Amino acid sequence: MNLLIGTFTIGFILSLLALGVFISFRIFAFPDITADGSVTLGAAVAATLMVHGTSPPLASLAGFGAGMLAGACTGTLFTRFKINPLLSGILVMTALYSVNLHVMGRSNVPLLSVTTLATQSEQIGIQLMRGATSFGLAGWEVSVRDASVLCAVALTVAFTGVLLYLFLRTNLGMAMRATGDNVQMIRALGVNDANMIIFGLAISNGLVALSGALLAQYQGFADVGMGIGMVVWGLASVIIGEALVGTNQVGTTIIGAVMGSVLFRLLVAMALRWGLNPNDLKLITAVFVFCALILPQLLRSKRLRGQHA
Repeated sequence: MNLLIGTFTIGFILSLLALGVFISFRIFAFPDITADGSVTLGAAVAATLMVHGTSPPLASLAGFGAGMLAGACTGTLFTRFKINPLLSGILVMTALYSVNLHVMGRSNVPLLSVTTLATQSEQIGIQLMRGATSFGLAGWEVSVRDASVLCAVALTVAFTGVLLYLFLRTNLGMAMRATGDNVQMIRALGVNDANMIIFGLAISNGLVALSGALLAQYQGFADVGMGIGMVVWGLASVIIGEALVGTNQVGTTIIGAVMGSVLFRLLVAMALRWGLNPNDLKLITAVFVFCALILPQLLRSKRLRGQHA
């Protein structure tokens, strides 16, 4: 049961990454590779600040702000310097590797002896359970720490998702969405599309960095290599979520991205449970994404052939 709760927790944490990828890939159709570096940047900033005595919520918000700066850099390279969008993300992601090392001072920052959001959630959970460190659930013994962290992360994701939904329905949010749909139209309305792209990528990478900050606090360390392949994870979550909800409405797509992240983490956990070599995890992730990309096309083609038959 604790393994299942841990799987859900990581799935919810990485759903923030999925929401960031949703903004860049789906709203702007921007292949933003910066996410691989932004995850580590958020973890590095939050971990370093917490080691130096900053409160976990403020450190997490600082990680979000650092991710916004990284996304703004990518957007600036694309809009101001006319660099290919894919190359813009690669340039910033490459630079962030050195930036993350400078921020942390070394390749790994342990957080086991530092107060984090995970430890704060555990303390609140123990207080609510009147000192108990575990409890029974459906015949299983569940750790109060794991259950408390899951509840805290789920509430954080729900709050973030609601804020994102409300933002995308504001005038600024609708201008961002319109920029992704039709640049010529938004220019004709007098909106600066370059600023919309920069701001949108900033929000996207801010969410990705926040995911990294929470992941570091849950795992108990920040590592310079923790962001490798994360953009593929986020894309897979978005694609699976779209298949689950089957609609393009803003609210349902946000819910779908969260559901897709949790489901994708469950699939990975099942693969590991069945004896998958951890060294093959990235390969299996790529295979999952490949299947998620081609499966809708195959189903659509089969349905069309059935209609013409």
